[in-house]
Amino acid sequence: MPDTIPAPPVRLFTHPSSVEHEAGPHHPESPERIRAITAALETSPIGARADWVTAVPASEEQLQRVHPPAHLARLRQIAEGGGGALGREPYADTVMNAATWAAAVHAAGAAIGAARSALDGVPAFAPVRPPGHHATATRAMGFCFINNVVVAARAVMAERGVERVLIVDWDVHHGNGTQDLVAHDSSIRFVSLHQSPLYPGTGHADERGVGNIFNVPRAPGLPRASYWADLDEAVARATDGWLPELLLISAGFDAMAGDPLAGFTLEPDDYAEWTAGWRALGAPMASVLEGGYVPQRIAAAAVAHVEAMSVQR
Repeated sequence: MPDTIPAPPVRLFTHPSSVEHEAGPHHPESPERIRAITAALETSPIGARADWVTAVPASEEQLQRVHPPAHLARLRQIAEGGGGALGREPYADTVMNAATWAAAVHAAGAAIGAARSALDGVPAFAPVRPPGHHATATRAMGFCFINNVVVAARAVMAERGVERVLIVDWDVHHGNGTQDLVAHDSSIRFVSLHQSPLYPGTGHADERGVGNIFNVPRAPGLPRASYWADLDEAVARATDGWLPELLLISAGFDAMAGDPLAGFTLEPDDYAEWTAGWRALGAPMASVLEGGYVPQRIAAAAVAHVEAMSVQR
């Protein structure tokens, strides 16, 4: 009999459209973010052993579990018309070009692929853009158009029968869109560490949803160990007596020291320690890129995260 082919230690879901979405010159959410992460992973030992997968787009059915048809149609039409700004003043910085719709639906598809892979026994990371955690059901904002992580959660709940999903958001900005979308759904728990005060001005500790929201707002400039411990403790509270069947991470890397849009002090090793520690929950793990605006720094953090998430063979 032929030898059984071992499973890869991790899967990486990407798509070329991620670098075709452009929000304009000097915009912090630039294609260089993906180029840096991809190059770092490709040249790393874990990247050489990973299974690289070209993502397929999320279907209309999968997208409409989260976003109404009118919102999706508007995004598609703006892209087909060459693009334009969607954000409201003073945040008119959520900008589409002709490639944005394709990039957005492939980013959502990558998140779904990563979640499915995790459930099949191979942890996965989706380094794609545009990000998603600020997108509400009907509003594009904060550089986000489609809420990738919630699309992925809803997909596997509907298609795989998953009943308990934990979403952990370590982006330095509060994932207001994610919270809005899950706050009344006890089958999904949402934990967010974020700087406060900071855009978008949400994520207060007393915002609890139906007991499924665990916000950890913190001031800038604290010792990195404080941020690390506070998020870890919040995850422990969220999973006390409630073990998830899937852990999805909104993996923004803008909480690191030196990011131009915020003032946290984390380092790449902090993401690796969180990731490794949460594997003890026993839940399949998948993640999707959110923010982070110093390309070489976020590339180092992404490699550390993927190495810690990988199944050792």
